Amino acid sequence: MIAVIADKLADSQFLVALLAAVAAAATVLTLAMPLVEGNDLNKRMKNVAIERDKIRARERDRLNRQKDKVSLRQEPKAFMRRIVDQFKLGDWLGTETAKKQLAMAGYRGPQAEIGFLFFRLVTPIGLFLFTLFYVFFIKDFGLPPLIRFGMAIGGAYLGIKAPEIFLSNQISKRQASMQQAFPDALDLLLICVEAGMSIEHAFRKVSTEIGGQSVPLAEEFALCTAELSYLAERRQAYENLAIRTGLEGVKSVSTALVQAERYGTPLGSALRTLAQESRDQRMMAAEKKAAALPPMLTVPMILFFLPVLFVVIMTPAIIQVMRLK
Repeated sequence: MIAVIADKLADSQFLVALLAAVAAAATVLTLAMPLVEGNDLNKRMKNVAIERDKIRARERDRLNRQKDKVSLRQEPKAFMRRIVDQFKLGDWLGTETAKKQLAMAGYRGPQAEIGFLFFRLVTPIGLFLFTLFYVFFIKDFGLPPLIRFGMAIGGAYLGIKAPEIFLSNQISKRQASMQQAFPDALDLLLICVEAGMSIEHAFRKVSTEIGGQSVPLAEEFALCTAELSYLAERRQAYENLAIRTGLEGVKSVSTALVQAERYGTPLGSALRTLAQESRDQRMMAAEKKAAALPPMLTVPMILFFLPVLFVVIMTPAIIQVMRLK
């Protein structure tokens, strides 16, 4: 059985067919996901409620100067925590940039940080050993040992970068979702503020209404509401919102809210201007994508459309010439 598996893994045609099958399955899954994907707004808002409870517990602990008696956050896996603590991964793999990226990707708490550190250690080692085993014992590709060892080192480097690439993709998806819904959220926030609501109630109301367009944005607004209620400085809640989202529009709104909180400047006019700017930026991004579409379609048209067009046009003429002969 092992010999058959080794022969299959060494067969280039089998590997090409396997990759083609994986690509076809991924394509079908990508097309089917929007149809079967459920609305996870309730799940994400439940997580936000847990985060709010944690903030409440932490602030009460700070005020009462007592030790934390109840943990409302999910604890990390025991073996992951043991490995992270044993090798002190937080000292040489955990950076402030990585923590900010985890927050921007929507992963909060010690479980996310420990899981990230664990996979930053395990992934390069696993890919290094797998590549080393493959090129030395399954198929050597006719290369000398030094080059094969270099391929294993390349696999280890890919394993080092894989968690960072995953975080970058998650951040891009969240930011795209929030960027799309942010102008509408600002309009709703402006309506709530001009109706006489406090900023906490306005954020809470917008978080419940905007969830249909962007669950991550609703989650961040709900967290900002919790931080406004329990943090000692409201300015810190606005700054945390800007850091977690990483959007320039949210940073501008955060600055406007801090200025309004500190100097008493009118918030309605600032929100109206920022909402219009965000809407203009979204329109400019859509126009930029539309302008970039013709060059992107040139190669597919040359490769796929023109041959079919020539076949459709030339086939009747070829049939008539053959009949005349």
